[in-house]
Parts: sequence; structure tokens; C-alpha cells
Amino acid sequence: MSDPLRLAIEQALGREEPGQWRHAGTTGPTDAWSLATGGARYFVKIAAGRHADMIACEADGLRAIAATHTIRVPSLAAAALHEQSGWLAVEWLEIAGPPSACLGNALARLHRAQAPRGPNGERFGWHRDNWIGATPQANTWSDDWCTFFRERRLAPQLALAAANGHAGALQRDGERVLAALPALLRGHDVAPSLVHGDLWAGNAATLADGDGAVFDPAVHVGDREVDVAMTELFGGFGEDFLAAYRNAWPLDAGYPLRRELYNLYHLLNHVNLFGAAYVARTQRTLAALLAAIGR
Repeated sequence: MSDPLRLAIEQALGREEPGQWRHAGTTGPTDAWSLATGGARYFVKIAAGRHADMIACEADGLRAIAATHTIRVPSLAAAALHEQSGWLAVEWLEIAGPPSACLGNALARLHRAQAPRGPNGERFGWHRDNWIGATPQANTWSDDWCTFFRERRLAPQLALAAANGHAGALQRDGERVLAALPALLRGHDVAPSLVHGDLWAGNAATLADGDGAVFDPAVHVGDREVDVAMTELFGGFGEDFLAAYRNAWPLDAGYPLRRELYNLYHLLNHVNLFGAAYVARTQRTLAALLAAIGR
């Protein structure tokens, strides 16, 4: 990090004395730091170039979730663009363990909170595009969930996979799943919910005070089951978490099949971000979805 950027962040936080900076890690195009200054400690995230917008999108998502007063997110201290770098500073959270039952209850409260609508009353989308990891995520509003999930989620990931050289069976079965979406979602009445959007175990935790918290969101208004499904994709969420969620708001019939459908989006994104290591699992998911409806 450059000295001018450090100074800009410290000044934006109202600190006159230089702070103590420690590198906290790198994830994709983002760089993370711990900043201790004036008796306070902050988590600072930075992204440069075309990824600088990721930071503004993350700040937007944190504000949106915080405004529901349902689930804890790190308090946003400041966020800005400095030259070609976007940055944000949030309170430092002391993490004690993986997500637990308290977070399951809080997530259900988030999903029950009144969700915003589009300019013409559309139920699904968001007021801006954002990112899923380092991949751009389109959020143009739609009043139909099936259309939104096809056109804003699966179709762009399949197109990106093709551009990245993943053709053959993945594209063939992917196109078949796109055509089968009405059948896969038939009978599922989606109540629009504000969702975290990227709820893997690295973006959620139990804090030292026992509270549950989420961070690094990719928010939009969608089906609440996309969040629940992702908690089951890579593990890290205990049975008490899911049991608490189900007790607070039972999942609709047919969820196991929709779980595979919704997690297909994240598997395709992993193919596009990390390559061939995720192709076989993605193809198995595609095959299972098609088999479930006899295609």
C-alpha cells in the first residue's frame, strides 16, 4: 500500500497521528489490513483498477443489511476512492468460531425483513450491479424470479465459462438446464428477500461476544433459499445453524432440488475463477438436475 493511500485512509477516519498497519491477507484482487489508531482498530480492505468498484459495492451491501436491524455486520467507518483504489474501513470483529444457531435465527430475520423493490415495482434485483467474488454480477430488476435467475445468474456464468474454454458437456447440459428452469422451479412461490448473496463460511462467524455476524456481501433481492443453499455448498456451518433457521422459518417442499440449482451458480463461478478443478462437480450437478426432471 502506498504512503499517500495510508494517509488518505487515516485522515478520512479523523486520525491525525500515524496508525499501526499490519497486513491481514490477500483474497483475489483485494488486499486486507489491520489498522490500529487512536484506541480503535479497523479492518481495511482495498482493491485497485477495474476491481475498485468491488469496495463501493461491498459498502453498499453492508449498509443495506445493517438498515434491516436483523443481523450483525461490521460497522462501516468510512469508504472512498483514492486515485485508482477503492477502500473501506469497518470495525474490527473478534471472531471466536464458526456460524452457530444465533446466526441461523438472525438470517431468518434478515430474510423476513421488508425488501426493496425496483423502480416499477419489480420484486427481484438490486439498484446496482455488484460482484460475486471477483466476477461481475448483474442485478437488473425483474418481476419474475425464474427470468432473473436465468438471465442474471446462470446464463452469464455459462457464457463466461465458454469464453474461458469450458465447452463440450458443460455447455450442452448448461443450456438444457436453462431451458428446464421453469420445470425446476415449478410450484415454488418465491417471497422476495434481501439476501447476503455470497454466504459461504468465510463470510460468516460467531463472535467473541456470542453474536453471529456476516460480512463481504453480494446483496440483492431474491429467493431466501439461495443463502441457505450456499451454507451447505462447501461446509463450515453446523447442524445447529440450519436447525435454527428451519425452526425460525421452515423451508418449502422441494428445497433439496433447488439447493442444487442455486449452488450451480456458485460452482460455475468457481469454474470461471479457479478453472478445471471445479468442472467435474459442476457437470455432476448439471446431470443431477436434468435427471430429477427426466431430461
